[in-house]
Amino acid sequence: MRNATLRQLKTFETVARHLSFSRAAEELHLTQPAVSTQIRTLEGHVGATLFEQLGKKTFLTQAGAELLPFSRAIIQQFEDAEAAMAQHRGISGGRLDVAVISAGDYFFPQLMVAFARRHPGVQLNLTVHNREELLGQLAANRTDLAVMVRPPSHDTQNDAFAPHPYVIVAAPQHPLAEVGREPIALRELVRHPFVVRERGSDTWHSMEDAFGPRLAELQVAMEIKSTETIKQAVIAGIGLGFLSAHTIGREVAAGSLVVLPVERFPLMLNWYVVHRREKRLPPVASAFRQFLLDDGAEWIGRLIPTAG
Repeated sequence: MRNATLRQLKTFETVARHLSFSRAAEELHLTQPAVSTQIRTLEGHVGATLFEQLGKKTFLTQAGAELLPFSRAIIQQFEDAEAAMAQHRGISGGRLDVAVISAGDYFFPQLMVAFARRHPGVQLNLTVHNREELLGQLAANRTDLAVMVRPPSHDTQNDAFAPHPYVIVAAPQHPLAEVGREPIALRELVRHPFVVRERGSDTWHSMEDAFGPRLAELQVAMEIKSTETIKQAVIAGIGLGFLSAHTIGREVAAGSLVVLPVERFPLMLNWYVVHRREKRLPPVASAFRQFLLDDGAEWIGRLIPTAG
């Protein structure tokens, strides 16, 4: 173990977390052979096999299971040391790690660039996830800040910084897309097919709020993990869409999507900036959090075309 490196331990922890060499390679931005090489080298230092393959599934061996908590503790010690040293570098020398739900990738890069212009020298790192993945990023301490609609209820500091409206969209030729019509009742809306985000996503949970018991009556034509693909499916006439108004401004402006007048819509929620309550935020993350609380709503309003 004496010659094991931090990189090898991080690679081992990532494979152990996913129980997949290919997914670990994706997360680490390495090739799968490079991940396998790191694991084989670590196994040589340890003197034991850390993973075993049974059929198509990867499992930790007993040695791997025993090594995992030690590896995580060592990685955490290095991250704590990095956070402590970051206090001495200040904002301009820091690295900003932010993870957002997929609806945020329509404007969040511009927000980060606006912040970086105020603080030259900041390194930016933005990752985009669905809700389950984002919660995993927080739990594993792989991001300083998370931006989402539905923050966890325990062990995190959650601060709303901007309104986040959801709307019902349709192709212009859809029978409900009549200009000047009265607000559409939910009982009428659910008679039409929908293209929806996957269950468990922030968008799906927002639909639960919006539709209540009538969600069970919804005709789901397609369930898709990509907001972009949902928009294209709605434009093609496959069904209606329930989407963040912050993701559809260009299509509405171009006339390829229309926002339907539906009773109790738009559904008004909030964007939250979230971090683990016990985490000592580096100066750059603390400054960016304050930037969102002070100016986030104004910047989003400026960046997102009106979708209504």
